[in-house]
Amino acid sequence: MKASVYVAIALAGLASVAVAQTDKMAPIGRGEATIYRDPGFQGPAVFVGEAKSNLALRWSVRSIRVRSGTWELCARTRFRSPCVTVSADESDIRRFAPQMFMVQSMRPLGYAPPPVIDPPAGTSLRGMSAEFFTAPGNANGRRILSCSNNSGSANCAADTADRFCKSVGWNGSASQTQETVNGRIYLADVLCTRTGY
Repeated sequence: MKASVYVAIALAGLASVAVAQTDKMAPIGRGEATIYRDPGFQGPAVFVGEAKSNLALRWSVRSIRVRSGTWELCARTRFRSPCVTVSADESDIRRFAPQMFMVQSMRPLGYAPPPVIDPPAGTSLRGMSAEFFTAPGNANGRRILSCSNNSGSANCAADTADRFCKSVGWNGSASQTQETVNGRIYLADVLCTRTGY
């Protein structure tokens, strides 16, 4: 009985160590930091967990605690130079970067916005009397141009949407829009119905 208690305590201890280690590591481009007005992590403080192009502070940042990530601190808004890189706690920013009289913007380095995943061409939501296609596709899985000549006229798009709906077993399109991607105009948000109107 005592042995199982000791094992449980040891495992709990290992788990807390693992949590402490992973807290210091952050995914690329993510991070957490707290900036302070005074050296030595004193005075008013602001927590930052994302890129800030304008901190809009009424005071100068003099110290920073980096919980995770690597941060770029810039003296001007919109990440304009001069900038310095910080990946650990700094009790006095001006001691290692005398040019940093102010910090107006900061961001975690390596940030890349998460990719927008579009549904595959042809993906739909089907009901009893209609089917909605966000990005209509052909048999090869490619998106359908709204007009073969890429003119993007509303009448041409309506005709193309009607033909598409008929090709997938409906009577026609009740509505459609157009989406421009890399200079090409595609059908989008097509509602195929039994009536078609």
